[in-house]
Amino acid sequence: METEEELHQPFLSSTHDDRSSHATDSRLEEVLSDTTVPFSKRLLSATWIELKLLFPLAGPAIIVYVINNLMSFVTRAFAGHLGNLELAAANLGNSGIQLLAYGLMLGMGSAVETLCGQAYGANKHEMLGVYMQRAIIVLVVTGIPLTVAYIFCEPILLLLGEPPELASVAKVFVYGLIPQIYAYAVNFPIQKFLQAQSVVAPSTYISGATLLLHVLLSWVVVYWLKIGLIGSSLTLSLSWWIIVVAQFLYIVLAPRFKRTWTGLSIEALSGLWAFVKLSAASAVMLCLETWYFQVLVLITGLLDNPQLSLDSIAVCMSIAGLMLNISIGFNAAVSVRVSNELGAGHPKSAAFSVIVVNMISFIISVIEAVLVLALRRVLSYAFTDGETVANAVSDLCPYLAVTLILNGIQPVLSGVAVGCGWQATVAYVNVGCYYLIGVPLGCILGFNFGLGVQGIWSGMIGGTMLQTLILLWITLRTDWDKEVSTTKERLEKWDHKKQAKVES
Repeated sequence: METEEELHQPFLSSTHDDRSSHATDSRLEEVLSDTTVPFSKRLLSATWIELKLLFPLAGPAIIVYVINNLMSFVTRAFAGHLGNLELAAANLGNSGIQLLAYGLMLGMGSAVETLCGQAYGANKHEMLGVYMQRAIIVLVVTGIPLTVAYIFCEPILLLLGEPPELASVAKVFVYGLIPQIYAYAVNFPIQKFLQAQSVVAPSTYISGATLLLHVLLSWVVVYWLKIGLIGSSLTLSLSWWIIVVAQFLYIVLAPRFKRTWTGLSIEALSGLWAFVKLSAASAVMLCLETWYFQVLVLITGLLDNPQLSLDSIAVCMSIAGLMLNISIGFNAAVSVRVSNELGAGHPKSAAFSVIVVNMISFIISVIEAVLVLALRRVLSYAFTDGETVANAVSDLCPYLAVTLILNGIQPVLSGVAVGCGWQATVAYVNVGCYYLIGVPLGCILGFNFGLGVQGIWSGMIGGTMLQTLILLWITLRTDWDKEVSTTKERLEKWDHKKQAKVES
């Protein structure tokens, strides 16, 4: 029987270089299973162990996502110094074109998060490198049609009703982002490969250093070399490639990955179709979530005299987007925790991790909502000096507060889905709740009942709430012992393909 002090020493505190020597720690499962210890003591010990595992994952992940957003923000800020037209073009290229590729690639990359996390938990270390390479191949191929879309972005933007002059300038900005597509294709599998092994701090350091370099390079390109708008977007692409190369070199050179990265493997070419299907389900799941609130903005633009509504909702969406990075960090953390524990055959630990992460994220989201309501009269002044906009933002803050609370739960439940491999199920749930219920309900309330942006947002909140309740119901009804068996079968299936390829 371990002492209380030993129980409070999580495996992440190990400084041994070969972190792959053990995929996950069994102490949490042992604590939860030991009925000889009083329940309150077991709960306290288990919570302490889980928190010590959780925050070293969630904290750096949150920082990485914030830094990624800041790089795009810096690029648009420098574009703004070229002129108002260039700023509008950069914003249009970012929100209209770049986010499509980002959401698609990140979504497809979450497939490797499921497989790598479960394989690492099951001590199938050599498969992590194979899964990562398979993901890179699939994402690079996916980048080809995206490249075509980037090339023909001007007619696409014109078809969407954008002004010809703006679409023409936005085209220049988007052309410079074409190399970024393939940086995404390599980066996200590498990122998930690292996260599956609870190695997240190095990515934070690399991203932070690259952000500083990106600011310097953007200044040189825009002010010194005077390359203009395409120079600013090419600089963003270059910065993403710097992150990719630095992370890959870290994997190749660090001794801790000697079991999970064994070099390029021909096995990466096997089982690609099965990987494509899992990746497609992951992409649909994430993209439907990413686009949902973009649809809110687009519908708001159809209101009579939409300028004030768009200004106020832009402020609220900026705040929601900033806060969402916290939930996305917990999304990544719970995905790693659940997949690792399932792969290791620890059903109680997986279930307990889901409970703890949801509670922590929910508490943080409630604090965010309270702050938003307390500061509702002054929030908009961080973005604009207009009193009219400030009053409109104040009216929308209750809707923003509810959205923040839902965003504290829903992304975590989506992370559980990724950890378990439920992406296809969640994709169907998202289609029904978001686009068959949320969007139509918002349009009815906003236009038919004359409630404007409040009605549109209310409908969208209804869709999100229904989706959250369904995911919560699915999670609460989960048989975690069965999930362990399913994970074992999935890993044996993929390993079987690997062995069959070797034998042939």
